[in-house]
Amino acid sequence: MLTIATVNVNGIRAAWKRGMGDWLTTRKPDVLLLQEVRAPDELLSDFLPTAEWDLAHEASEFKGRAGVAIASRLPMSAIRIGLATGNACDTGRWVEADLEVAATDTTPARTVTVVSAYIHSGTVGTPSMEEKYSFLEAVTARMAAIAADGGLAVVAGDINIAHRNVDLKNWKGNQKSAGFLPEERAYLDRWFDDLGWRDLGREHGGEGPGPYTWWSWRGQAFDNDAGWRLDYQIATPALADLARTVEVDRADEYAARFSDHAPVVVGYEL
Repeated sequence: MLTIATVNVNGIRAAWKRGMGDWLTTRKPDVLLLQEVRAPDELLSDFLPTAEWDLAHEASEFKGRAGVAIASRLPMSAIRIGLATGNACDTGRWVEADLEVAATDTTPARTVTVVSAYIHSGTVGTPSMEEKYSFLEAVTARMAAIAADGGLAVVAGDINIAHRNVDLKNWKGNQKSAGFLPEERAYLDRWFDDLGWRDLGREHGGEGPGPYTWWSWRGQAFDNDAGWRLDYQIATPALADLARTVEVDRADEYAARFSDHAPVVVGYEL
């Protein structure tokens, strides 16, 4: 079983102080996909030692913002950093790696492509929404290219879009809010309906509502489970067919959270 976990850490230094290391020791994923790392390369390896992990990382050009990383216990045969959009605001938002899964007595050696993605949050009525749509166009083009190869691939991370009404608690009050606009949700329709990618969180999570992956730090959102499903593992059909378990590692209580996002962990039978 290959276990892949994705989580927006809201700054790896802060997450570690809140107990992320304990979660990692207990969970023991083979592959860890991180968003909002907010740290340089040399600091990332302080938390994820290169003696244990192969690392791929794209920091943002803006210090203290964004940043995506892949940490793998499997060897990486190729790393691709970023999407060539030419926009500085798009840095620290996309990193790919090809992982080599060794052959066993019953299965051949395989290559699995993993992506850690962090889509812009956006704010309605500001240029940040146009930045988000522009980046989503680049992401869609790249996902089309990956899907066309027909291999084993997963795009995972903080997509910052709730796809359906069941993917956020207060959907009625957020129909004009960034993260739930029809124009944003249409991109996910394209990925699933036109390109053939599969939403493992929904496939294995039932009809909903939830399970959610993000809750505001403020008020009683976490205690009342007033959340959003913003974090995804989206797989090609070949890999989706091998998914056996999909879990959201929601903390037992507010005080035990190491981020405002919960990890999404998938076990693939390779």
